[in-house]
Amino acid sequence: MLELISASVILADAANGAETNVWRIILEADAVVTAVLILLAFMSMVSWYITGSKAFYIRKARQESQKFMEVFWQSKRLDSIYQSAEEFPEAPIGQVFKSGYLELSKLKNNAREGDETMRQQLGDIENVERALRRSIRSELTEMESKVPWLASIGSTSPFIGLFGTVWGIMIAFLEISAHEAAGIDVVGQPIAEALIVTAMGLFAAIPAVVAYNWLVNDIKIMNSEMNNFASDFLNIVKRHFFK
Repeated sequence: MLELISASVILADAANGAETNVWRIILEADAVVTAVLILLAFMSMVSWYITGSKAFYIRKARQESQKFMEVFWQSKRLDSIYQSAEEFPEAPIGQVFKSGYLELSKLKNNAREGDETMRQQLGDIENVERALRRSIRSELTEMESKVPWLASIGSTSPFIGLFGTVWGIMIAFLEISAHEAAGIDVVGQPIAEALIVTAMGLFAAIPAVVAYNWLVNDIKIMNSEMNNFASDFLNIVKRHFFK
């Protein structure tokens, strides 16, 4: 038992010492390596900010869209559905409905003013369809904003880290040449800097790539749901105005 406790204490002390050494290496790093580390840290923070904000936005959009769809299928009047849609401003499907409803209302008003039948005025159902498609594209643009930055961070961070790695190795060779020796005391610092930069590049890249793929998949699902709703809404309009 005492041996296990002693081993645990030794491992804890070693871990604390290693952590202290890592921070010391970073603080004493070459100016170029320091600049690379700062850039990678900034890119990592941007990545996490985009991931968090987009995850919250899409989660909210999904929740409100589900609530709106419940109202949509339970109600029998489009005007009451439109009023309910105002309660779900973050619901992409609700915004799509509002665009289609407003275009349909314009056609109805024009039909009354021109003393034309609804069938004649709504003969070009493509007007409503175009309004729905425009709204879908607008909602997609909002959901996709900033997401490409994750792909950029995920693809460039390893190369930026590689630049820092190459720089650290180059400094190590210069130290060997200057001291005419290859001991750990000569090359330890620059090699350690190179490895830390490599790790930082991966730390910035991997979460960004995972988040990008995850968000793109969620956005595709939302796009599919909006298109399905647009088709259902058009079918309802055709059934009610093209009897």
